[in-house]
Amino acid sequence: MVKHVDARRLLCPLPVIRLQDAVAEIAVGDEVEIVCTDPGINNDIPAWCRINGHQLEGIEEHADEFIARVRKLHAD
Repeated sequence: MVKHVDARRLLCPLPVIRLQDAVAEIAVGDEVEIVCTDPGINNDIPAWCRINGHQLEGIEEHADEFIARVRKLHAD
């Protein structure tokens, strides 16, 4: 399953907070896809994944939006 999160027009730290909330709601092995306009997520989301032990599947840029996919690796 993939949970979609719209974090467009939100600035740090709100996209990461929305990601954290979404990861808490999904099962281990599922993914969150978050769409952001804040380029800071290119640093913030990888750091959050390292700290919390989840897998960053990738970040893509399309126009002025960044789309990150994170896989939940363990229960909180």
